[in-house]
Amino acid sequence: MNASKLELLKQIAAGLAAQFGPQCEIVIHDLAASRVEHSIVHIENGHVSGRHVGDGPSKVVMEQILSGAEEPQDQLAYLTRTPDGKILKSSTIYIRNAAGKVVGIMAINYDISSLLLAEHAISDFTSIPERQEKKGQERITVINVNDLLEELIEQSVALVGKPVALMNKDDKVKAIQFLNKHGAFLITKSGDKVAKYFGISKYTLYSYIDTKQEEKNNG
Repeated sequence: MNASKLELLKQIAAGLAAQFGPQCEIVIHDLAASRVEHSIVHIENGHVSGRHVGDGPSKVVMEQILSGAEEPQDQLAYLTRTPDGKILKSSTIYIRNAAGKVVGIMAINYDISSLLLAEHAISDFTSIPERQEKKGQERITVINVNDLLEELIEQSVALVGKPVALMNKDDKVKAIQFLNKHGAFLITKSGDKVAKYFGISKYTLYSYIDTKQEEKNNG
């Protein structure tokens, strides 16, 4: 990536960060660099993901590098999760040179964790049973088998409307039953990963799965 293009992207990144505040992280990757594992050349509000200049790419960026697709499509408004449990609304925009070759990426990651929590609190006052039932009918987009479990976990957290750190038992039961309903536990070793993610034991995990069935039997 040439210096003038990089400076322009830095200016845009600074403007976006100022406009949307400290929860909005802007990351610029230089894919033309000799070592792509250190692709980040500029970052605004890096505390959102905990990354710095010189760090490596995200999963989405690495997939682009490995795929070698000549005409990659921008990926807009998808959910990602940081290692510490933040839920981010993210967009990945590919930067091309004059010849049309992808030489960089501008990524926008907005931490919506607190907004999801607020939305959940408000819905307690505004929702009615019929609307709540429809809300539970989430549309699942399957990317591939390897990514399916991670995708389902992210959607279960979004359905509950709270980061895992703020979930109580009922929230976790709701999330885990969502995973069970959509076949998450058919994936090899998924139980270990889900239990670790929600900070519970395998025994507790299976008890949460069985909760709904027990309620039906008792009813």
